[in-house]
Amino acid sequence: MRYRTFGRLGWQVGEIGYGMWGIGGGEGGWTGADDTTGNEALLAAIRLGCNFFDTAWIYGRGHSERLLGGLARAVADAPPPGGLKLATKIPPKDRRWPSARDSAIEDVFPADHIREYVDRSLDNLGVERIDLLQFHVWEDAWARDPGWQRVVADLRDQGLVEGIGISINRWEPWNVLDTLGTGLIDAVQVIYNIFDQSPEDKLFGVCAELDIAVIARVPFDEGTLTGTLTRDSTWPEGDWRNSYFVPENLEASVARAEALKAVLPAGVSLPALALRFILANPQVSTVIPGMRTLAHVHANIATSDAPPLDPAVLDELRRHRWDREPTEWSQ
Repeated sequence: MRYRTFGRLGWQVGEIGYGMWGIGGGEGGWTGADDTTGNEALLAAIRLGCNFFDTAWIYGRGHSERLLGGLARAVADAPPPGGLKLATKIPPKDRRWPSARDSAIEDVFPADHIREYVDRSLDNLGVERIDLLQFHVWEDAWARDPGWQRVVADLRDQGLVEGIGISINRWEPWNVLDTLGTGLIDAVQVIYNIFDQSPEDKLFGVCAELDIAVIARVPFDEGTLTGTLTRDSTWPEGDWRNSYFVPENLEASVARAEALKAVLPAGVSLPALALRFILANPQVSTVIPGMRTLAHVHANIATSDAPPLDPAVLDELRRHRWDREPTEWSQ
């Protein structure tokens, strides 16, 4: 595992982190998770040098956080290189993903709601301080609101939180730029992959200027870039992918994945190519694929040791950029 500096917080984090939505289970999430397999995968990731784990209260309504808390206790006497870093997210009070232009911050992140969920997450994780607390949705119109600014300053002063981050709405990397200028945000989590290259346009430059860490999420485009989807793919009732991969999105996604398979370098799988594309950008602090099995852990973390992609391959991948606008199935 190679390590990168996590912005101005200065942490050394594995460039392959761990996204924990998939193993959290619960209504509206990913089906097929079980705790035995999930715990095996988490421990294997630690053994391979992974030290950054990203969860959220909404992933199983605290269940994913509790799994991560159990992992932290299990490795307390032998932490991974750089120390274990735990990141979680506050759910919007109105339970609206993503937020919308007409969302008012007092309806989404009022001060008492933020404090309530900090307390819940601290309890679920079994820690006295959260390494990175993230807002799970965001509108840049809220940037100058003094309410959230006072709360995050108080949480830091009280030693309950070290870093503050924002998980940016899907396909809206511009919807945070003014907020970053407040100086209160240490990290952003944004969708960035072979298809979704738009964070490079403005966001990454601002993050570089302000020394803000970048967490790249959804590296496989919700499964498209694993190369396993077909035009006939279906999921069990209750799995959120049923609402995301509506027919028009599934058809387009599979077609674009097939086009990528045609340009795969010899001996490189599509998931490995997807991760190596992201890691080719030095602005990325860590990428957080979901890893529900031991096989996922071993395959994904192994990409950290792979050589850089040839510049000609990167040039070809840039031609597969797919700019999309938020829709009713975007989150």
